[in-house]
Amino acid sequence: MGAINRGIRNAFRNSIRTLSITLILALSIAMSLIMLLALKTVQTKITSVKNSIGNTITVSPAGVRGFEGGGMLLTAQNVTDITALPHVSSTTSILTDRLSQPGSTQPNRNGTTDATAQTNTTNLASPITPGSFGNRQRTNSTGATPPANFSMPIEISGVSDLGTTQSLAALGVSQLNITSGNKIDASASTNTAMIGKDLATKNNLSVGSTFQAYSQNVTVSGIFDAGSTFSNATIIMPIRSLQTLSAQTDQINSIIVSSDSIDSVSSVKDAITAKLGSTTVDVTSQQDQSNDAVAPLQNIRTISLYSLIGSLVAGAVIIFLSMVMIVRERRREIGVLKAIGSSNAKIVTQFMSESLVLTLMGSVVGMILGFIFSNPVLNVLVTNSESSATGANVARGAFGGGGGFARIGNGLNSARTVLSNIHTVVGWDIILYGLAAAVIIAIIGSAIPAFLISKVRPAEVMRIE
Repeated sequence: MGAINRGIRNAFRNSIRTLSITLILALSIAMSLIMLLALKTVQTKITSVKNSIGNTITVSPAGVRGFEGGGMLLTAQNVTDITALPHVSSTTSILTDRLSQPGSTQPNRNGTTDATAQTNTTNLASPITPGSFGNRQRTNSTGATPPANFSMPIEISGVSDLGTTQSLAALGVSQLNITSGNKIDASASTNTAMIGKDLATKNNLSVGSTFQAYSQNVTVSGIFDAGSTFSNATIIMPIRSLQTLSAQTDQINSIIVSSDSIDSVSSVKDAITAKLGSTTVDVTSQQDQSNDAVAPLQNIRTISLYSLIGSLVAGAVIIFLSMVMIVRERRREIGVLKAIGSSNAKIVTQFMSESLVLTLMGSVVGMILGFIFSNPVLNVLVTNSESSATGANVARGAFGGGGGFARIGNGLNSARTVLSNIHTVVGWDIILYGLAAAVIIAIIGSAIPAFLISKVRPAEVMRIE
């Protein structure tokens, strides 16, 4: 009988011991498999979250938010400086202004509400009705009431690039479907524009029509649907055209910067702040949101990794101690085998075969248990991590000064969104990893004690027995 056959038969010599070792190993292997599944699932989710959040950075003038605040706008030189920084892949410049009908009391850029002094006028009427919110703007600084035909101002934006999702996001839209005509050439200096479909309908405009802006004729090159009422009442032009028409040559409201990877967002953000100065620009990114969203997942990944290592070590120790016990029980048998000419290699092979059979039986049971309990255990980890994330966000909000409650809300929403719908997926790679781990545990756990006992001389064993 070969050494391997003897090892396989020996694995079933004591049914109680075989059952006990199999069950104990099964629990260790099940935990290893659960942690491996959790580790892989969480790592995939972390990658997905980082990719979905993106690698964009917004640079805006310090003190300016939309049409409020004060300070100096950005310039083309700022764009040049940013473009030259390491890890910057692209930039998009945005300039935004408001157009009002003649006689409106919407303030100009210089703050005046004198209708005769206004230069940012248009013959277009906004399709958005003032309503209770818009009518708050009908009273000027002197308390006078404007005409009853008051029309909401129309937002007009100049953009240097329309070919990226970042530029669309900077315009406040997630889509830009051209329903008629063509997109503008963002690099041109012509008086052409795209207008929202609601604005076109309100003013009976079509492709090729003209309208007045800043006392100049502007030709409609396309009509778009941006998916929202506000965006469909706006105008988009090439940035250089808008700069010229609005007498804001070289001025920019915001710069959308794309880094070459998600991991370089933080360094690019810091480099921009250092280059332009923290008192000159406000630099923001979604890095903080990304960190809040990924933090619970990283906690789960850490727990899973340590638990996986612990489970593997526990399995190796279990089979090691079991084989030490088995080998010591069979000292006489080993002595007899050596006396009749068995080599050390055959003896080691016999015990390794027995160990491998026990481990594989434990692996089969452990894999079944792991597949059954992987999602429940992952849900427990998710619940604990979500509670930790909630506590951390509340603490930051409570002691972080103004805006704390807004950060709490954003942090909680990010964590809950990311932690929702996390489920383990079992693939052949996981099964192969599990079997490979079982074989390694069996070899390591049995080879050492078997090799040590094989060194004993037959005469010494027989004399002791």
